[in-house]
Amino acid sequence: MRLSNNLMYQNNINKILQNQQGVNKAQEQVNTQKRILTASDDPSAMSQASLYSDKIQINEQYEKNITMLSSRLTNEETVLDNIKSSLERAHTLTIQAGNGAYSDVDREGIAEELKSIQSTVLDLMNAKTEDGKYLFSGYQDNTPAYSYNSAHQKYEYGGDQGLHKIKIAEGIDIKSSDNGFDVFEKVQARLNVSSNDGVVSGGVLDSKVYVKEQGQFESFHSAEYDPSGANNTYNVITTAGSPATYTVEQGGNVLASGNLSDGLIKFNGLEISISPVATGQVDFTLGAPQKENVLNTMSNLIAGLTDTSLDQDAFEQVIADGLVQLDNGKNKVSLTQAGLGGRINAADKISQSNADLDISNKAARADLVELDMAEAITELTKQETALQASQATFGRLANLSLFDYL
Repeated sequence: MRLSNNLMYQNNINKILQNQQGVNKAQEQVNTQKRILTASDDPSAMSQASLYSDKIQINEQYEKNITMLSSRLTNEETVLDNIKSSLERAHTLTIQAGNGAYSDVDREGIAEELKSIQSTVLDLMNAKTEDGKYLFSGYQDNTPAYSYNSAHQKYEYGGDQGLHKIKIAEGIDIKSSDNGFDVFEKVQARLNVSSNDGVVSGGVLDSKVYVKEQGQFESFHSAEYDPSGANNTYNVITTAGSPATYTVEQGGNVLASGNLSDGLIKFNGLEISISPVATGQVDFTLGAPQKENVLNTMSNLIAGLTDTSLDQDAFEQVIADGLVQLDNGKNKVSLTQAGLGGRINAADKISQSNADLDISNKAARADLVELDMAEAITELTKQETALQASQATFGRLANLSLFDYL
């Protein structure tokens, strides 16, 4: 076979270019510290590495979501803690206001402090998130959670029952806030009778029905109240005589009986006054369970403390309403805080799990695409040596001539 000079030159140039490419690739691998530079280097490994990269990016977004979630939950926890402290102070003031030694001026002073607490609690209920959204308004987070309705003379909830959630892991969404309806509107009002004025007939001309032992009455109410409203009226039948007697009946069934010498009947936490003690009847009805937010509870307290026309029994009812409802409001806030704590702990645990998963994914990706430096440097040296040999060989071949042998 005859080898022309052109063929020799072309073969050597091709070899040198091939070796240069090998050096360039080895050099780039060392510089980037990656074994795979293009998909053609190892299609299978590149595909798997791409999947791991996607998982790592998703995990990074979950971590950002957890940071946002933790910030919002911590913010809400601080707000609720301040609301609870305010309600505790209002509860203490209400106890003080019930002191019989306090004058009207003393009560007015307490009412002024309650107004200040009410204003503070209103501001806290209308707290905002870091992006200017109302914290407790649900999905209506551009609307204040609470505002005063002058027509109804009540503080009303302006949000909805929506619950914002943030995704922090595959299949795991956690509430990032609580709506005001669940936290503040579901506060149980004090259980009571429907009216403190008993319905009188016969010789009885006046009767008052008051709850005096709240715990005992609540047990009775919870056990006996009929949600349909059909069996909630009780009849007190009195008989004049020496001594006068009474029976308490419901639907014809006698529930209690006794002497009525002092005109006062005590029945399951109730005190029922009879005037005059005569043969007759008094009817009273259990009140339906109600809900009341603490803003309206404080409004009623303030009104009661500044109303000098109230008699002692009516005033005691105002104080009793306030004490029970403020206490229920505090308990509801505490329950919400407990739920917040659980969510914060869950977010922390999931963050740790995500971190472990991130390490695992990065290690798996590194095994697929990252470089063994010792092996890479050896390969670079080999390619450089091959290039140098090709260049040297080409130089010697280029200087050959037939006249050298003649």
